[in-house]
Amino acid sequence: MNTAAKVGAYALGLALVFGGALGVGNAVGPVGGQPDAGRTADAGQTAGTGHSVHTSEPPAAGDEPEEMIPGGLQVSQNGYTLTPLTTQIKPGEPTDFRFTVTGPDGAPVTDYKVQHDKKLHFIVVSRELRDFQHLHPEQTGDGVWSVKLTLPEAGTYRAFADFAPQGATALTLGVDLYAEGDYQPRSLPEANRTASVDGYTVELGGDLVPGRSSKLTLKVTKDGEPVTDLQPYLGAYGHLVALRAGDLAYLHVHPDGEPGDGKTKPGPEITFYAEVPSRGDYRLFLDFRHAGAVRTAAFTVRAGEITPDPAAPEEHGDHTH
Repeated sequence: MNTAAKVGAYALGLALVFGGALGVGNAVGPVGGQPDAGRTADAGQTAGTGHSVHTSEPPAAGDEPEEMIPGGLQVSQNGYTLTPLTTQIKPGEPTDFRFTVTGPDGAPVTDYKVQHDKKLHFIVVSRELRDFQHLHPEQTGDGVWSVKLTLPEAGTYRAFADFAPQGATALTLGVDLYAEGDYQPRSLPEANRTASVDGYTVELGGDLVPGRSSKLTLKVTKDGEPVTDLQPYLGAYGHLVALRAGDLAYLHVHPDGEPGDGKTKPGPEITFYAEVPSRGDYRLFLDFRHAGAVRTAAFTVRAGEITPDPAAPEEHGDHTH
């Protein structure tokens, strides 16, 4: 079965349009592969983005549209292509990593919408989902983006560009990066419901239910006391990225509510509504800001075999994307 067929199998019946990648599972080759042909999304669909899109009913088997594939799995989509300009990265050394996004006309894109306070979000993770970086590159002119990037050790990493060009739908494109040297594979971190970072403890409540909206609540405490003065970060009190183990399909969600809306409290709990397309292991990364610094708590969660009651209403919350 070729790569397109595998991705199509994962995409069956998605309620969420997730994002796409070039080498599924294995990562071999130079930085930035040959892009796939771009695809055009149907009207009313948001292809390859981490934002929720709901349809009235799932597509019939063998009749699913190609657009409905997880985000970040493709280097090129809807005519837009992510192209790294930096081709060599040494582990442990800061690198001025540069890249472009070209549009359907082949020219670098220079005009972007602002989403979550930024024009482009750049996520870099190791293939084993142990190392995670959420970066915000700067435009240097002529459609080139630049960011200081350090890959901690030799191995393969996945980079995601999450953006929305002016006049087009939001996209998440992905490309493999390589840090040269001897590579020692590591396993996915074991499942956990509690994470500790810099003296903070974050507890995860809720379950991922494939194919429907799942409520996740993350509670932040410090020294045993609830943190009730979280600071806004990217227009919210928390920022969540979820990646599916194996192919690193990308889901990008934000919490229910936002600072200043008169009802969302600055902690200790942050609520998200997320949808995952399949059973399996997922890695969740929560960014939160407190005392002037951004910290990241990481969790490994398995989307189980729970079969939701079709008569029960789906719980989406009063959230926007």
